[in-house]
Amino acid sequence: MGMGAVAASREDEEAKKMEAGGDTIGKNLDAGALFVLQSKGSWLHCGYHLTTSIVAPPLLSLPFAFAALGWTAGIICLVIGAAVTFYSYNLISRVLEHHAQQGRRQLRFRDMATDILGPGWGKYYIGPIQFLVCFGAVIACILLAGQSMKAIYLLANPGGTIKLYVFVAIFGVFMMTLAQLPSFHSLRHVNLISLLLCLAYSFCAVAGSIYLGNSDKAPPKDYSITGDAKNRVFGVFNAIAVIATTYGNGIIPEIQATVAAPVTGKMFRGLCLCYAVVITTFFSVAISGYWAVGNQAQGTLLSNFMVDGAAVIPEWLLLITQLFTLLQLSAVGVVYLQPTNEVLEGLCSDAKQGQYAARNVVPRLASRTVAVAAATTVAAMVPFFGDMNSLIGAFGFLPLDFAVPAVFYNVTFKPSKKGVVFWLNTTIAVVFSALAVIASVAAVRQIALDAKTYKLFANV
Repeated sequence: MGMGAVAASREDEEAKKMEAGGDTIGKNLDAGALFVLQSKGSWLHCGYHLTTSIVAPPLLSLPFAFAALGWTAGIICLVIGAAVTFYSYNLISRVLEHHAQQGRRQLRFRDMATDILGPGWGKYYIGPIQFLVCFGAVIACILLAGQSMKAIYLLANPGGTIKLYVFVAIFGVFMMTLAQLPSFHSLRHVNLISLLLCLAYSFCAVAGSIYLGNSDKAPPKDYSITGDAKNRVFGVFNAIAVIATTYGNGIIPEIQATVAAPVTGKMFRGLCLCYAVVITTFFSVAISGYWAVGNQAQGTLLSNFMVDGAAVIPEWLLLITQLFTLLQLSAVGVVYLQPTNEVLEGLCSDAKQGQYAARNVVPRLASRTVAVAAATTVAAMVPFFGDMNSLIGAFGFLPLDFAVPAVFYNVTFKPSKKGVVFWLNTTIAVVFSALAVIASVAAVRQIALDAKTYKLFANV
């Protein structure tokens, strides 16, 4: 029997064990893995999940990153970000497939860290960092959605007086409903719609940029980098953190966990689908947006489409762009809620009873509602969360998505130290770990500079 047949046989056995509620190390799965990370999906579903988690409204901040980098450095960083993350996500997938073929399928990022690096890494580093990154993303999605709702409201009712926190609370209630979808796999149709929405608002943003860039309402096309030498240096590292956060994922193992066994090759096809959308949207929005507004790019491109409360592109175009963005944020938020759901399910549910037994449904409903309520409260109280999210991105996404995959691969496969793979992975791990530290310092500095403008429940 060939090695391929042996691997396939092992994966078939693994699938049967998981269907029976057992993992691949001979232990029973906890309720979080059994109920939330159900392994029933295809590579297409995997692609939908990947696209929703990566191609999200933060891509509208790419022109802002370009303003701190300039044309050449901006495009180079965007290309490097695409190449390194595609490579790194494939490394994680290869490691996961290898362990699955050995009869040890890992379903969570912290499981990988525990199995490969030791229990301390999973419990005290990867687990907490992933939770902070993902829950921070949920808060950011709720805040951004509230801002989109307010922008739509002001387009329809200029001079309206409803405060931002009201819109944040309204969206939070909607998120509480969406959060009750029982498993990651149950989001597959939501995430297909999300994929179409991200293409839609990206094309609208490009159209808006082209319109603005050719109109007399556009700011002067100045592509020089502003500020003194110190501010320029910190600006570069802030821009790198923005790009890293835009490409960031942080839940690759959990997404691969949704794929039905045998898993071999499915994640790669899902990534190819995802990165076809990534390249189409990221580069078009970044280049067209920076071309239109130059170094006047604001934190999100949509802010450049309004000046003094008035739209500088056709109102209908701005309205549908905001609407598509708002709708996709609901999908992105619920995707990044899955690690929290998995932890809560593991703590509150009984794996020996059915997923829809009253014993499990009531705690699920209560715990997920409380989690979303907590995220909504933070989003409403701290509308300057974007600065803090930059710190979370620098401290979380850079190591999780750039450095850690290379370490996992080298420890698992032990490539020759004389080979290219070992040194490429080592270089990626070292360089992006250093960038994570520097970008974290830059993010803390930005928080300190902006602290005087912070106000709880601010109407921004």
